[in-house]
Amino acid sequence: MENKTSSSSNFIKNIVIDDLKAGKVNEIVTRFPPEPNGYLHIGHAKSICLNFELADEFNGRTNLRFDDTNPVKEDTEYVESIQEDVRWLGFEWDELRFASDYFEELYERAVLLIKKGKAYVDDLNAEQIRETRGTLTEPGTESPHRGRSAEENLDLFTRMRAGEFRDGEKVLRARIDMASPNINLRDPVIYRISHTHHHRTGDTWCIYPMYAYAHPLSDAIEGVSHSICTLEFEDQRPLYDWVVAACEMEATPHQYEFARLNLTNTVMSKRKLKLLVDEGVVDAWDDPRMPTISGLRRKGYTPEAIRAFCREIGVARAYSTVDERMLEHFIREDLKLKAPRTMSVLQPLKVVITNYPEGQLEYLEADNNPENPEMGVRLIPFSREIYIEQDDFMENPPAKYFRLFPGNEVRLKNAYFIKCEEAVKDEAGNVIELRCTYDPETKSGTGFTGRKVKGTIHWVEASQAVPSEFRLYEPLITNEAEDDGKAFLECINPNSLEVLQGFVEPNMQGAAGHDKFQFFRHGYFNVDPKLSADGRLVFNRIVSLKSSFDAKG
Repeated sequence: MENKTSSSSNFIKNIVIDDLKAGKVNEIVTRFPPEPNGYLHIGHAKSICLNFELADEFNGRTNLRFDDTNPVKEDTEYVESIQEDVRWLGFEWDELRFASDYFEELYERAVLLIKKGKAYVDDLNAEQIRETRGTLTEPGTESPHRGRSAEENLDLFTRMRAGEFRDGEKVLRARIDMASPNINLRDPVIYRISHTHHHRTGDTWCIYPMYAYAHPLSDAIEGVSHSICTLEFEDQRPLYDWVVAACEMEATPHQYEFARLNLTNTVMSKRKLKLLVDEGVVDAWDDPRMPTISGLRRKGYTPEAIRAFCREIGVARAYSTVDERMLEHFIREDLKLKAPRTMSVLQPLKVVITNYPEGQLEYLEADNNPENPEMGVRLIPFSREIYIEQDDFMENPPAKYFRLFPGNEVRLKNAYFIKCEEAVKDEAGNVIELRCTYDPETKSGTGFTGRKVKGTIHWVEASQAVPSEFRLYEPLITNEAEDDGKAFLECINPNSLEVLQGFVEPNMQGAAGHDKFQFFRHGYFNVDPKLSADGRLVFNRIVSLKSSFDAKG
């Protein structure tokens, strides 16, 4: 078979190759099966890339299927956001499916199990079922209702569907083996009562299948050849196989597990991410501090960078934690030739160039991206008054400080040499303005070969500078707390967001949401698509310019 794409090998891909060669499968069919109970995060991106790219490489197909079997936690908002994220990452599904599409067939398969004596209606509540499941070293205890006849179970199950019983009053359990060493096979619940409005089926159903029952049957109905999931589901594989076989499905999909993505200083749990939103720690699911795909998009990450990252980390069965700096490496690599260079001042300090003619305004030429000459040049204004960064001046500098201080000379990037003559202070002793002189013979691009200066600083001309807000981010989580409950909220970084008010060049006036730039010395920035409105520019820092991290290391 000729592959459509070329990608590095991994154990799942090798399985696919072997299955095709052996004739076990004729077509590769995968699926990405999210539960619509939250927004997707970077860990899901790894699974999306794996499923879609694997099928694409072998001329197969991939469905996007929502496992919408728990209406208590599901919402159309999540359905829509997931579709947007998958498309943004660059993938298009062959078919859009929902587990709820199959509710009637899943019900009929449950009836079949009852008739075969492989399922029964139990009156035990959730706590009682937990108490009788046993432990890893002790077998479970059979329910007193396990011996009900098929006729009685069918009657009760029919009445469950008809809405005769309250939530939690009865469940349908698979009859497998209460002494099995695998606790998942100790008569798991496969249907529960929930008088809850479903986002697609409305109030048609008041009983809903459990995920461990609906998932394998949905795979079988869709003819999935390779059901790929993370290692947490490895112990459930025997149940997956049991459900497919016991329900007499025509297709027999197989489950394969890989290690999920763990990223430093990041929570990979939709439950915990939802808690961050609900508790107001972040402003929404797409807060740029969130590891959600929508949060990364709003921060300024590109789909190309995320796909490259997912390919680089590979697919394995061994658990590992990836340094977040590796993800940052790939956005730098993606933007270095794409993002135009420009100047911004995040913490402004005014500079008056006393010997520059008053009222004069000239335009200087600057490269848009020295690494990509095809991006051309731009003209930037220069006049008597400019802004520089506050930390580009020190009144009493340490050794080897090469920026501005009284009596020192530096180059203004793309402009002239200036020399600090005086620092103006307010009543509290804070420096609020610098008085400098410039040398008109030192204009950039004129071939000046006279004296040398060791420092170059960036700047923005004052009269045409565009006021802007800059949002600088640090990791939201200070360590990888995985405790239950709200304990991980104690690990929130109180300095995860710094908001600064400054200026950008006038050529930025027309910048739109998601436009990306490299600000000299500050890093790569993205125009925030939500906060930038009515001429107000808000920039999110995507990543700093440099990192000691080596993506190959």
